Amino acid sequence: MPCGYAGRHHQEAPVADFTPEQVRRLHDFAERLAALADQQEDRWKVETAEGRICLTMVEPTAPRGLNVVRLRRQIEAQTQEVIALSDTIMGDPETGLTKVPDLMVIAEEDVDDTAKVVNWRDVMLVVEVVSRTNSLTDIRDKLLDYPKMGVPLYVVVDPRKDRKTVTVHSDPSPGPDGLRYRKEVPYAFGATVTAGRWSLDTTSLKSYPAEW
Repeated sequence: MPCGYAGRHHQEAPVADFTPEQVRRLHDFAERLAALADQQEDRWKVETAEGRICLTMVEPTAPRGLNVVRLRRQIEAQTQEVIALSDTIMGDPETGLTKVPDLMVIAEEDVDDTAKVVNWRDVMLVVEVVSRTNSLTDIRDKLLDYPKMGVPLYVVVDPRKDRKTVTVHSDPSPGPDGLRYRKEVPYAFGATVTAGRWSLDTTSLKSYPAEW
């Protein structure tokens, strides 16, 4: 089961209700878990979401890895002043949220190579490639968290055999349901995707094999 938002019968205390000391202890514990995860044979993402620590095994599949690399190359080729980072922590001290996106786009001059965490204010675009086994993390949970962190553009690549879509979420704005992305544009694999200043050719994206 993904580390996400509880149903209406079981609500967790949001980070906004925590004291600064509690948020600090949460992040300290998450850092210790991340250090332990680095020693394991498999790759793990350690993230925080509304007062919880989320531990997710990264699927080392070829289609997923190829999709990340091919999108990174396009983004960096079109805007040479930016870099697209993978497996790098971004954090927001205001919400207490931390994430490890598949791709995080930031101006190279804004990268602080002495910091443990990338400042969320510097992030221009986040890309997540949906996992076969833990899809709700990207298409539901992070769809709620990234606008709270101020991420202006969130691109979800879904290579599952019954999906094969790229969805661009933008315009994070407050409303009766809280701070959410107000614009959503879906594309099929093979289309040219417009995401802010970037135009992404998706003809080279790989879907998961039908037998998976």
